[in-house]
Amino acid sequence: MEEAARQASLRGLAAVSLADVAEAVGLSKSGLFKHFDSKEAMELEIVDYVTLLFTEFVWRPAEHLPTARERLSRIFDLWMDWEDKKWAQGGCPIMAFSVELDDQPGPVRDLLQRRLQQWKKTLLRQFQQLREPPLSDVEAQTAYFQMKSFALGHLDARRIMGDADARRSAQAAFEALLDRTERASPP
Repeated sequence: MEEAARQASLRGLAAVSLADVAEAVGLSKSGLFKHFDSKEAMELEIVDYVTLLFTEFVWRPAEHLPTARERLSRIFDLWMDWEDKKWAQGGCPIMAFSVELDDQPGPVRDLLQRRLQQWKKTLLRQFQQLREPPLSDVEAQTAYFQMKSFALGHLDARRIMGDADARRSAQAAFEALLDRTERASPP
C-alpha cells in the first residue's frame, strides 16, 4: 500500500498500474492480484489507506488535547507537516486525488468524498467548541473553509511558487483566524 500510495502521489491514481506496483515491490503482476483483483480495487485501497494515514498523522496526536484551540493549532501544524515532510516528494496525495477525481463519478470518488466529509465534520465540531456559546453552523463552516484555504495556499505557495516562507505565512493566518473566531461575539 505504501508503494502504491507513493506512486499515486507522484503520478495520480489513474497513472498507477498493477504492473508498476508489482514491479516496485518485487512481486509478479499475478502475485499482486492476490491483494487487488482490479485496478479500481487498488485505487479504493489507496484512497482508504491514505485517508486513514492522514487521520493517524494529523488527528490522533491532537484529539486528546484539552481545548479546541490547542487541538486546532496542533491539527494545523501537523497538516503542514503532512504536506512538508510526509509527502515531500510527491505532494499531498489527498489533494492530488481531489483534483483527479472531482469530475470522475464512481466508487473511488465516492469513498474520497465520504472521507473528506468525515474530516470536515471533525473540524466543524472543533471550531464549534472554540468558544462558549458555540459557534453557529455558518461560523464554523466559514472557519473550516478558511482553515482549508490556508492549508491549500501553503501547499501551492511552497511547492509551485517556491515560497520558503509559506509555512510561517499559513500559520500566522491560521492563528489570526483562531483569534478572530474566539473573540467574535455571536449575532
